[in-house]
Amino acid sequence: MALRVLNVLCLLLLVLVFAMPFGWMLSTSLKTLPETMIFPPAWIPKQPVWENYAEAWNTGPFLKYFLNSLIVAIGILICQALTIIPAAYAFARYQFIGSKLLFSVVMVTLMIPAQLIFLPVYLELSALKLLNTHLGLILPFASSAFGIFLLRQGFMQVPEELIEAARLDQASEWKIIVRLMVPLVKPVLVTFALFSFIAHWNDYFWPLVMTTNEAARTLPLGIAKIREVEGVATWNTLMAGNLILVAPILVAFFFSQRHIIRAFVYSGVK
Repeated sequence: MALRVLNVLCLLLLVLVFAMPFGWMLSTSLKTLPETMIFPPAWIPKQPVWENYAEAWNTGPFLKYFLNSLIVAIGILICQALTIIPAAYAFARYQFIGSKLLFSVVMVTLMIPAQLIFLPVYLELSALKLLNTHLGLILPFASSAFGIFLLRQGFMQVPEELIEAARLDQASEWKIIVRLMVPLVKPVLVTFALFSFIAHWNDYFWPLVMTTNEAARTLPLGIAKIREVEGVATWNTLMAGNLILVAPILVAFFFSQRHIIRAFVYSGVK
């Protein structure tokens, strides 16, 4: 009994540690500017100022930023699904000359930071006239070495007998992938999709490098524009903008948490 209570207390402490920054961000977003400067700081604002969100939204074309972020994040997800699923299936279920070497090359790319290769990618996209376009932000991430690795591990856990039975029923390889393999590793696929969505929704570096005007700029760049008013940092407006940025991620996590838990449980059981 004592061990169970200790376990619950440790979990509550862990939740508190992770939840405090979000709580503080929400609290600050509802304060007046003078309240953000008070020391010691107060967690609960005297009177919530909801106008901070409207002020943050109106600092620029936030609707355009929001739609650009949505197009880029979802576009990357679609491209990654079309590339990593067949690649992971091939690495998991086929043994061909050079397969281990090719998979090793894929894994090596995980160790290459994006900042190291941005210049040749930038020059290539510039030559193709894809700067300041959604396609220019999507193509560099059209595949994912981490996604290939993760799905390969999931595909390898599917019993070979199921695949052989499908082949005996004259199912094509594409049908096996779409109708059999993908549903069986759905929790893993949803988990990767969430990680990918979060990474590219929050991405600041690539949109900053690949865009020079407002045409395809994303929400993180819009939030960065909320800087100062008359030389004073407007923390309340900035935190309101950050909450606008975080809200879609929280919604995505809420709807996918069941699949994430199943993915970890499934991997653990296997």
